[in-house]
Amino acid sequence: MIEWIILGVIAVVIIVLILWIVMIYNRFVALKNSSEATLGQIRVAMKKRLDMIDQLLGSVKSYAKFEKETLERVTAMRSAVATASPGDINKFEAESRSIFGRLLAVAENYPDLKTSGTVMSMMSSIKDLEDEIARQRYTFNNISQEFNTMMDTIPSNFVAKLMGLIKLEYLQFEEAIKTPPKIEF
Repeated sequence: MIEWIILGVIAVVIIVLILWIVMIYNRFVALKNSSEATLGQIRVAMKKRLDMIDQLLGSVKSYAKFEKETLERVTAMRSAVATASPGDINKFEAESRSIFGRLLAVAENYPDLKTSGTVMSMMSSIKDLEDEIARQRYTFNNISQEFNTMMDTIPSNFVAKLMGLIKLEYLQFEEAIKTPPKIEF
């Protein structure tokens, strides 16, 4: 009789341990899926921003001759952002902000351009996209932090090692480009 009780207790402990491991693993999967979804939203917003910059380039072209490489780079970044890793997104973020800054400088040199309704509308849309990217980046980094904290803390780190999980990479943009560019008219 005692042997059956001991076997029953051992079986309950094993079942609880398995359920606990499954719960922790499921939390890791949920966080990873959330990070991938958020990264996808960032990619979409960055692609929209690059599309808007491309349209803005079209508007600016009639007022100033803009560098051919800039247009080619925007086009290349727009196609590459769909499969970009967090590290690549960091690079695209810096480069697209630089291009946008140069566009603003061109607009400053042409007062007629700044008052164009199309240009004003596009610049406002780009500002909205900047805000969306910032929100999504914040969300992505929070998810990554929670995932990485679980990777470093006991007992979930044992499950992570057992499942072969690796830490998520943070989106880290340079301090100079963390603030959206000023759009003034």
